[in-house]
Amino acid sequence: MPRRLLRRLLPHPDSLRQRWVFRIFGPRLTDTRLWSLGRRSITAGFGAGIAIAFVPLPIHLPLALLCAIVWRLSVPVTCVTTMFVNPLTAVPVYYLAYRVGSLLLGEHVQRFAFEPSWAWLQNGLGASWKPFLLGCLVCSVMLGYGGYLALELLWRWITVRRLRGRRAPAPR
Repeated sequence: MPRRLLRRLLPHPDSLRQRWVFRIFGPRLTDTRLWSLGRRSITAGFGAGIAIAFVPLPIHLPLALLCAIVWRLSVPVTCVTTMFVNPLTAVPVYYLAYRVGSLLLGEHVQRFAFEPSWAWLQNGLGASWKPFLLGCLVCSVMLGYGGYLALELLWRWITVRRLRGRRAPAPR
């Protein structure tokens, strides 16, 4: 997406200061570094968003906002990247985390039937909670850092390619 379009879509920090919802955060949320389109804040926000997506609790957006404020990451990128895990992708993503945890612990993958109820959430995982949480932690760290590195390398590659294109002599 071009930067000009993103700048038009992102809110200006001054407009956020005037909204009552954001007055709670004071000057922290309206810091211009949180809304910048620089490489460092975007790539780190992308990695943090992917890592937060593997938290198996429904607190992705508040946690993403808190991490972005504390570490001065791009708020829009961090919050949007947490949408990697949504109602359509949650089951395969968390099943992958469970399989990774089972592999690391050396346990056999157990079959269980998912039921969307509070009772199942309390009792349904049974002995599977250890591999599930370990898999979520490992996937969070590995894919978060991997996403950060991949976007960082892609951004640098595009920048170098663009600079080399400027320096190349014009064809005659």
